[in-house]
Amino acid sequence: MHEIKSIIIQLSQWLYPWLGEISMAIMATLLVIYGDIINRMLKRQIIGLHFILRTLIFIILCAFGYGALLIYVTPILAKLLASVGMIYLGPLVLGVFITLGTIAEKKNRI
Repeated sequence: MHEIKSIIIQLSQWLYPWLGEISMAIMATLLVIYGDIINRMLKRQIIGLHFILRTLIFIILCAFGYGALLIYVTPILAKLLASVGMIYLGPLVLGVFITLGTIAEKKNRI
């Protein structure tokens, strides 16, 4: 049991310096999985507007909305991951990516 705990802690220590990049990967994956839902909801709201206005709104959503989400939520997620104990960090990160992969598979994103 001690060996397993030691391996988990080593994995967590190896991941710790990369929490910013891991958080960005999680957020980007979430946007890939759920971005089409957000886009469809926006499309329903702006369907009656002029083509140029719809295009501008779409550009603003993609360039600034999704960009802002990545820029501002990623550090928050990294801090949350950093606050998890070392014994839980490795399994949590692996679990999150396995869960995201499973969701992506079910939504035919893979």
